[in-house]
Amino acid sequence: MNPYILMTLTFGLGLGTMITLTSSHWLLAWMGLEMNTLAIIPLLAQHHHPRATEATTKYFLTQATAAAMLLFASTTNAWLSGQWEIQQMTHPLPTMIITLALALKIGLAPLHAWLPEVLQGLDLTTGLILSTWQKIAPFALLLQINMPSPLMLVVLSLLSIMVGGWGGLNQNQLRKILAYSSIAHLGWMLLILQFSPPLTLLNLSLYLIMTTSLFLSFKANKTTTINALATSWAKTPTLTLLTPAILLSLGGLPPLTGFMPKWLILQELTKQDLVPAATIAALSALLSLYFYLRLSYAMTLTTSPNTVINSTPWRLPSNQLSLPLSISAALTICLLPLTPTILALAAL
Repeated sequence: MNPYILMTLTFGLGLGTMITLTSSHWLLAWMGLEMNTLAIIPLLAQHHHPRATEATTKYFLTQATAAAMLLFASTTNAWLSGQWEIQQMTHPLPTMIITLALALKIGLAPLHAWLPEVLQGLDLTTGLILSTWQKIAPFALLLQINMPSPLMLVVLSLLSIMVGGWGGLNQNQLRKILAYSSIAHLGWMLLILQFSPPLTLLNLSLYLIMTTSLFLSFKANKTTTINALATSWAKTPTLTLLTPAILLSLGGLPPLTGFMPKWLILQELTKQDLVPAATIAALSALLSLYFYLRLSYAMTLTTSPNTVINSTPWRLPSNQLSLPLSISAALTICLLPLTPTILALAAL
């Protein structure tokens, strides 16, 4: 892609998200989301391949449906209450429709079916943008909505955690596994949204860091399937040593960073007397942990038969930037001891 076009599209992505983050009016927020969608569509379709075109079409139709629902609900709320302010959602019907529209935008269950299919048709760099940056603006709107009852969010979140765990069990494609992993993590964030918004922001920040490091790891190895992970040790031996730690951090195992948000969320849920929800979420996290362990096993404990051919790449100089991967991997693995400091900063 032409670098000037790429810079323009990247600027549009950033501007759309910033407009949504800084707006208090539903029309401005809707405009930011639309700018975001229109800027990413050429990035999705940049590889002239039928699979990429199919993924782009599915993404466009899904986002257009969600945007239409959001515009309809905000107009209905203005008609019923005379308010266009995001924080002045008073009527339960528009609030419910807007919540479902934003859930469709980020891919929460049961509105998740588009996400694995779209992510499967993209390259890892564009998939990284779709799994991280594209979640920020809808979550900013979800944080500002005053839900009359937390029941719908709790049901959506528990369903997302379970679907994200079950859906990734029988997958062989890494991008689909990452999509189901995203659905499960979004469920954890939504579960605590009504009770502790700073904890949701902390979980979102750590999710962005951990997902970035995993996408960059797979990009450095040029792997898109589980079977291809077996050749990683011959390409990038050091990264092969670190990637299982990144995977287990995403699964939420101590003493890695990913344990922090799950631990704090379960603690907050028990304080809110939501012990059944905390139990279901904790048990469903075991499903996600299974396919993270499966990836770790395929990467470190299996060897590819054609080792002679694959043992040459690590001797050749790499053109890929290693600094973003090294920083995100270090944060993904080592942040747990700083939990009290991070909580103190989040409380400011």
